[in-house]
Amino acid sequence: MSRIDHSATNSYSDQAVERAIQKALKEIRFGSVEIVIHDSKVVQIERKEKTRFDRISGTSI
Repeated sequence: MSRIDHSATNSYSDQAVERAIQKALKEIRFGSVEIVIHDSKVVQIERKEKTRFDRISGTSI
């Protein structure tokens, strides 16, 4: 079995990945950002955002 050269299949530069992570962090107010890594490469960025409501007035925070 031959091993696949992952560097040839990765079309995103390190700068593009860093910008995507920074954007995900800047745009989130409440929640989490998860970075998924395979073979020392970022393959996925997940952003889970929560919407919170003030119990007294019913307005979004």
